[in-house]
Amino acid sequence: MPYISKRASVGSGTKFESECAIYGESVIGERCFIGSFCTIGHPRRASLLEHKGKPLSNLDEISGGSRIGNDVVLRSHSVVYELATLEDGVETGHFVLIREETKVGKRTRVGSYSVLDGKVSVGSQVSIQSGVYLPPGSVVEDEVFLGPFVTVTNDLYPPSPVVTGVKVERGAVIGARAILLAGVTVGREAVVAAGAVVTRDVEPESFVMGVPARKVGDRRSYEEKKKRFLQNELR
Repeated sequence: MPYISKRASVGSGTKFESECAIYGESVIGERCFIGSFCTIGHPRRASLLEHKGKPLSNLDEISGGSRIGNDVVLRSHSVVYELATLEDGVETGHFVLIREETKVGKRTRVGSYSVLDGKVSVGSQVSIQSGVYLPPGSVVEDEVFLGPFVTVTNDLYPPSPVVTGVKVERGAVIGARAILLAGVTVGREAVVAAGAVVTRDVEPESFVMGVPARKVGDRRSYEEKKKRFLQNELR
């Protein structure tokens, strides 16, 4: 049986599988699907430390809850921390972690084993493939594609207390296992090839690859190559 806090609000048509937990003043919209062993409203570290050494019978007591829109799908073992917001139509794969003060926009998909590690902003209709890591301070605008195992960093000289976020602008494409170093901006409609290491800003509509990433073309040339490939493959 799922555990649902008495302080939580659940919309009509929402279904829960076994062993999931809904903590605090979480608000869950209509027609959602919450898979087995999911957690919504998990207390953030600060909340846990505030109650260190004090009697605590249930995490529900200290959770501020999450905000989950309509038609959201959370597959099994996904964890959403308190103060996170998932807008309408968001979907996760399995074992996804979305930490506190993160916002995920409408109809965005987050692949299995991805981590949105707190204070992350993700726009609408974003495709985040499996194994992606987004640290605090990351901003991903609408209609971005992040390939499998893309890694974003936020610390130029680790470990340090200074967080320098990365911004990926609208419509950009980031290939599998690319690495974006702290502080860079990937411009609107830009393309970063698989395996590239981005150490400086990428101009809008440019196409970069390599280690370190360098410009090799533009979005138009990338789309032309893609078109020829698809024409050959779909004959």
